[in-house]
This record gives sequence, structure tokens and C-alpha cells, in this order.
Amino acid sequence: MSNQYEEIKQKLRGSITPVITPFDSDHEIDFVKQSELIEFQLANGTHGISVTGTSGEPSSMTTEERVQVMENAARTIDGRVPFAPGTGSTNHDETIYLTQKAQEIGADAAMVIVPYYNKPNQKALYKHFKTVADSVDIPIIVYNIPGRTAKNLEVETLAQLAKDCPNIIGVKESNKDFEHVNRVLLNCGKDFLLFSGIELLCYPMLAIGGAGSISATANVEPKKVAEMHDAWFAGDVERAQNLHFELMRLNDVLFMDTNPAPVKAALGMMDKIEPVLRLPMDLPTDDVQKVIRQTLIDYNLLTNTKPVS
Repeated sequence: MSNQYEEIKQKLRGSITPVITPFDSDHEIDFVKQSELIEFQLANGTHGISVTGTSGEPSSMTTEERVQVMENAARTIDGRVPFAPGTGSTNHDETIYLTQKAQEIGADAAMVIVPYYNKPNQKALYKHFKTVADSVDIPIIVYNIPGRTAKNLEVETLAQLAKDCPNIIGVKESNKDFEHVNRVLLNCGKDFLLFSGIELLCYPMLAIGGAGSISATANVEPKKVAEMHDAWFAGDVERAQNLHFELMRLNDVLFMDTNPAPVKAALGMMDKIEPVLRLPMDLPTDDVQKVIRQTLIDYNLLTNTKPVS
């Protein structure tokens, strides 16, 4: 593997926050708020930034809007931490276009999701990812999230891609099958970057040799998510475990509805954004929002600590 990929592999570690896409009251992208959210992340120790992944509502945006979000993020980050935007789509050519755009704007890597809705077979998935990887020189992080795509990228397919494509350097596994993620490192090699996209598996994946997590919860509580990784890499296993369990209730609450609806509701309560999603996504029910607000109060994440009525 070339030195350029080895260098970024050493940097892409820890908590990589998949920053949400803020919309204003007219449902237009709020680029000022996006920059503020990224600064909030960096001020709280986040180790890397991603945008336009699942948490960024990419399927609710045009291709050009996705490029604009990536460009604004790249300008805001300005090389301070690694940047790995989501460039995948259900459309093959669009995925290549967005991945090439990520390279053009100086992204450190691109995160490419298994195509959703299409349900391609493993042979087709191999051809899709190989063609995308061959179209660019930047590293690729494959994004496997069978709960949203209705298709699992099998370990054997991923291992073949890792062997045949030097720039496929890792995978984000939003996969609750912990046997599967163990076999990823067994078959792809322990130097293959394994990121957790399942909040309750962020710590367990570190324990088997994972590189970190790409966790929606870090949008709301970036400091503790980053600290859990810092503690683990510093060898403070007890603190990492304690933070894992401390974050568990917040993780559960932020997934009481489809991501990123609860996260956006929480960030709205924290006065970070207008809590707006584009249809067909919408905010959680009032009952769920009451639970979110009380949880934020319990975690000392709200300045307004009035009890929920």
C-alpha cells in the first residue's frame, strides 16, 4: 500500500462525527449553522468529520446540494482534522461523480454506502465498489448498513475488495451482527480500519481492534464520545467502559425514531439549529420529544433545566 494511504490510515482514528445537515425554516441548507456545528465538534475534541452520510439526509438533497455541503465543510475544517464525506448513492454514476468531487475539494477519504433500494447481489456490489475506487486516488471507507439498504455486504466480498483495491482502507459497519464485524478484521486484516456505526457497539469494536466510530450521538454529546476513544487509546480501559455505559441511555433515546430525527430535535432544543427535516422525514412525536428533552436535562446538555411538563 502506498505511503499516502498509510498516512491517512494513521490519522483516521477515534470519533468521526457524521454531522447533520441543518436546514432553515424554509427548508434551505443553512451553511452558517453547518460551519457552527463543525466548530462545536472541533471544540469538543472530535477526531474527524463526515457529512452527507445517513445522518446528513443525503437522499433529501440534490446532487449539487451535496457538493455544496461537502465544499462548505472542507472550507470550515481547513485541514484541522480528517474529513471523510459520504459520497454514496443508489445511482452508480452519481456515486462516482460525488466521490470524484470529494477528491477535488481535498477530502481525506470518501465514505461510500452500499446502494440502497436496489438490493444488488454480491457480484454487483463488488463491481460497483471497485469501479468507484478505481475512479479516484483518495481512500475509500465502505459503509455497510443493512438496516437501511436491505442488503448486507458480505465479509468475503469486502475482503476481496480490500485485496484488489489499495485505496479501500476500511469500513463503517452499522451492523448489529457482532460475529460479522469480528470476521471483517479476521479476513481483511487487523490493519483494515473498522468503524462502528452502531452506538452500543462503539466500545466493543474498539476492544477487537476497531479504529473508532462514526456515531450519530456525537452530534449531541461530542465531548464524551471523543473522550471514550481517548481513554481507550490511552489504555484507560475502566474509563472507556464507564463512558460507554454512561452514554448508553442517550444512545437509546436518540434512536427512538429514525435517525436523524431525534438528533435534530435534540440539537434544536440545545439551540444549535432550527429543528427542521425535509419530507418524507419529520420530527419525532411530542411524546418522544419530551423524553429527549428530559434526557438532555439529565445529561446537563440544556441550559434550560425546567422540568418537562
